[in-house]
Amino acid sequence: MRVLIAAGGTGGHIYPGLTIANEIKRRFPKGEIVFVGTEYGLEKDIIPRAGYQLELIAVQYFRRKLSLDTIKTGMVALRGVTQSLALVKNFRPDVVVGTGGYVAGPVLLAAAMRRVPTLIQEQNALPGATSRILGRFVKSVALGYQEAVQFFPKSHGIIVTGNPIRQEIIDMTKREAINTLRLDPTLRTVVVFGGSQGGLSINRAMGELAPRLNQTNSLQVIHQTGQKTYPEIAKEVLARTGMPVTSGFPEMVQDGCIQIVPYIHNMPAALAAADLVVGRAGAISLAEIAARGLPAILIPFPHAAANHQEKNARVFEQAGAARVLLDGDVNGQSLGDLIFDLLDNPGLLRSMAMASKSLGKTDATKTIVNEIEILAKQRSS
Repeated sequence: MRVLIAAGGTGGHIYPGLTIANEIKRRFPKGEIVFVGTEYGLEKDIIPRAGYQLELIAVQYFRRKLSLDTIKTGMVALRGVTQSLALVKNFRPDVVVGTGGYVAGPVLLAAAMRRVPTLIQEQNALPGATSRILGRFVKSVALGYQEAVQFFPKSHGIIVTGNPIRQEIIDMTKREAINTLRLDPTLRTVVVFGGSQGGLSINRAMGELAPRLNQTNSLQVIHQTGQKTYPEIAKEVLARTGMPVTSGFPEMVQDGCIQIVPYIHNMPAALAAADLVVGRAGAISLAEIAARGLPAILIPFPHAAANHQEKNARVFEQAGAARVLLDGDVNGQSLGDLIFDLLDNPGLLRSMAMASKSLGKTDATKTIVNEIEILAKQRSS
């Protein structure tokens, strides 16, 4: 089994590719997997660290407004296709998989030109432009949401699999999580995160909300700020709480019942410990939340392409699994009211948890790799 995976840009594209790759390696220990990305995305650090080979190609964001820059982008795209054709020829993959981002375009196009079976894994309820274009000629499309089916030709192999998530998200128990994170098992846990970069509106709201949260004695909160904004927030908390500031900042600062961290490195444990989640509406984050069956307050990132995060969040809202708070409406009062309304209504939290669980597809990765196997067998025959 030889598989080429185009996955680049953000973690929302890269981690699904890694999850799929890990399942392929589990089934085919002697199989060969190569990733394709760009020098500008997170894949340059994440993929090699995960133990996979990464090949880089030229790719550039395509601006829809016609300008001289559009011509330059077209030239870069042509170069990317040429590089991808050479890569497909030399590696001779059985299947080529694209999990999103601009890098998927030239790689899957090159594979189709060389008649190599191709599969798109599209995470969002509103597919990106690259996926919609590629969907016209790839062999198979694996969708995270039923709502995305309408955007692809009916003549193609479309399967609604759900989104691939790490096995440890499913396997971690609440007791293990509480012990790992050194939390109090008698308190309810709220986990707040705005994606890997944090979220400005969420951070501001949490700063306003902190005194209200700290008036309670039944809560513990984990708040991820994002790496860039953490020093500023940590400095403010340390100054307010009277803790000494020496050189640099600690990895975590405590503001009453709130643990403030730049990044949650052990997200499986954080989600397993959580009674309520507050966060953005990235497709993979939502897949992990649903796999755990967690009620959520979702604050979609307003600048996501085609506003796809709000489309994702509305799916959860309509199912009764989440409350949606738009970014422009977020402040300490509005966020606090929602958090306490839910925590003070255990019956509602349970029904939201059940609705969330119903949206989870814990076998998504296996289903996707089953489809990859089928495509590989078709090629060999």
